[in-house]
Amino acid sequence: MKNKSKFRPNTDLKLMDQVRQVLRYHHYAYRTEQTYCQWIVRFIRFFDAKIHPRDMGKEEIESFLSHLATKGNVAAATQRQALNAIVFLYKQVLDLPVDELLEHIKARRQRRPPMVFSQGEVQKVLDQMSGTHLLMAQVLYGGGLRLTECLRLRIQDLDFERKLIYVRDGKGGKDRTTIFPAAIKAALNRQAEKVRLLHEQDLANGYGSVFLPHALAKKYPKAAKEFGWQYLFPSRERSTDPRSGEVRRHHVLESGLQKAVKTAVKRAGIIKRVGCHTFRHSFATHLLENGVNIRVVQELMGHADVKTTEIYTHVMDKHIHAVTSPLDALELP
Repeated sequence: MKNKSKFRPNTDLKLMDQVRQVLRYHHYAYRTEQTYCQWIVRFIRFFDAKIHPRDMGKEEIESFLSHLATKGNVAAATQRQALNAIVFLYKQVLDLPVDELLEHIKARRQRRPPMVFSQGEVQKVLDQMSGTHLLMAQVLYGGGLRLTECLRLRIQDLDFERKLIYVRDGKGGKDRTTIFPAAIKAALNRQAEKVRLLHEQDLANGYGSVFLPHALAKKYPKAAKEFGWQYLFPSRERSTDPRSGEVRRHHVLESGLQKAVKTAVKRAGIIKRVGCHTFRHSFATHLLENGVNIRVVQELMGHADVKTTEIYTHVMDKHIHAVTSPLDALELP
């Protein structure tokens, strides 16, 4: 039986426009919208672009997912992403639930311990950075933030008095609080003042609006131009919102910090497969090494299950360097 209460798209629209309509109704992130649409289009083209997905089903979905795993050799996370997009299409757009019927070939998921910096390596990398990129990297490591969480920080998310950073709408749509590094309090104050001056210039030029999540712009029409809602790390140029068409100042792009970290790691002479997310892994690992209770680390990281946090116990410095190899006790030729 079809669910009469759930949102249904306008069937007069083209299929992909219906998909976007439902995604936006449920407040999916713009990046998720792009990703889901790409997978749905790829699924349709895998068979025949002329065949409507309504005329396909379990067999075609399993065939596509199996192809990704066996021929495409994609990672397990990539295959799950494709599965989620296709299930969304059938369940939320076409109103044809199929997820319980699927028996797709799963790509093997390899669990690897996270790559982390030593504290000395963190220092070396930060020494090779400067300006806003340095401050952002310090926030990643000092508070254990994900890259996107750092980019989306608003001025009002910094509590200078209580020494807390509020992470809004993190992974899984969850909010949490984390550590406010005292070492960068002055730098964050200066950054906030830069944003204030930039915001005042935008207002004087007839702009100053910022994106607000979850239809808050309708509930609080004036909030979009309030200083507290402005991004802590705004972009240099204003841009046009791809959904509303409104000209706003968004936050900086991910690629800027990613490139800066990659360059800093290279200059520091660190030969590891690391990136921005390594700062978050290192934050958790170093807290555990310093004796912080794993439940506290779990809360700071925003993990739903402590088992996720436990993975960092596998990369902690457990004084392995003090253990002698049995080979050292032999007389080598």
